[in-house]
Amino acid sequence: MKRNLLLTAALLSVSAASAQKVQLEFWTQSLAPLFNDEMNRLVAEYEKQNPNVDVKWVDVPANAIEQKLLASVAAGRPPAVVNLNADMTVKMRDQGALETLNDIGDKTLKTYFPGALSTFTFENKVYGLPWYWAPKVVAYNTEIFKKAGLDPNNPPRTIQTLIAAAKQIKDKTGMYGFMPNINNINFLFLFQEYGLPILDKGGKKAVFNSPQHVRVLQEYVDLYKKGYIPEDTMRRGFVGATELYGAGKLGMLITGPQFILRVENDNKTVYGQTKVAPYPLNLAGNVIHTPLMAMSVPKGVQNKAEAMKLAAFITNDVNQLQFSKVTKTTFPSTIKSSTNAFFKQGGDNAIDQGRLVSSTELKKARDLTVVVPDASKLFKAFKDNIEAAMAGNKSAQQALDEIVRVWNSSL
Repeated sequence: MKRNLLLTAALLSVSAASAQKVQLEFWTQSLAPLFNDEMNRLVAEYEKQNPNVDVKWVDVPANAIEQKLLASVAAGRPPAVVNLNADMTVKMRDQGALETLNDIGDKTLKTYFPGALSTFTFENKVYGLPWYWAPKVVAYNTEIFKKAGLDPNNPPRTIQTLIAAAKQIKDKTGMYGFMPNINNINFLFLFQEYGLPILDKGGKKAVFNSPQHVRVLQEYVDLYKKGYIPEDTMRRGFVGATELYGAGKLGMLITGPQFILRVENDNKTVYGQTKVAPYPLNLAGNVIHTPLMAMSVPKGVQNKAEAMKLAAFITNDVNQLQFSKVTKTTFPSTIKSSTNAFFKQGGDNAIDQGRLVSSTELKKARDLTVVVPDASKLFKAFKDNIEAAMAGNKSAQQALDEIVRVWNSSL
């Protein structure tokens, strides 16, 4: 009888200890199953350092995470931490679905690149801790270069020479030289890379219909009209470019180095012919649009202090470096980890070259997401009118004038 009582007491003690543990759940976007081992390592390491915490990792498809997050916040059962990109962060913040993270302290906040942290900072309030990103590079097919009479050891270094090389490839081989990422709202980023503003200094007026903006748009309209850009550029964008390059039918691919892995998987012959050059940095903006991921804390989380601690852990120097080593093609947003020797090791293959090239561009990387109210409406007007200009249904000036009119009626 005494033994049974002792056993019962022991079981109750274990149960009580378990019940007293803090339960934390964090969501990522589309990382499973490729990065299961790394996410499970994070969980195990955090629990080891924090014995009073149980952590659960949940991977959510990227196209479902916003709806799932809003539903969880509305139900009062949000995860402790959620992985969002810049655009998603703006939307979730506007809908009151995120907590501010300033209480995490300056010591932690100063570990990130200032440009990266500013992406998730609105009105001096931080809504996300920067995580991983990958500045664009130019992957190019050396065999296509040779056929076009271009030197594969001297790739284009400026946007002017890149466009000239693209024309030469098309003229000499019949294949496309490049498929610029200009569909949807991507001209908003391209304008900024050219050093051209989207909004006035007060952020209350759209200003992208100047002669300089028109000149940039017109250059791409002319390339499209003269057959130097694939017909489905505006419809398929980056996905179409990656497929065309992987099929050996595109001279240059402007891409994040992580997508070179897809080329390796799709066509090892093309991958073997691929070299990597920096994204042209002669543009006046002196920045490279680089989509950035972050870890945010949803509104109404039960234990905000513990949630912030977990978000800081996932995005700290050590774990960002480890994640980059696992992915081989993404980069940290923390200053210290980005200087690690791992990123300076070149190599003969395209993945190693891409990592080295991208590492030299990190200081110029910026997520150039445009923050505006009623974004869905304004972005649709932008997309529709750019497509009209590319199709020749409107002049470049008419298209940009109409977009600015729509934007300023809302701003």
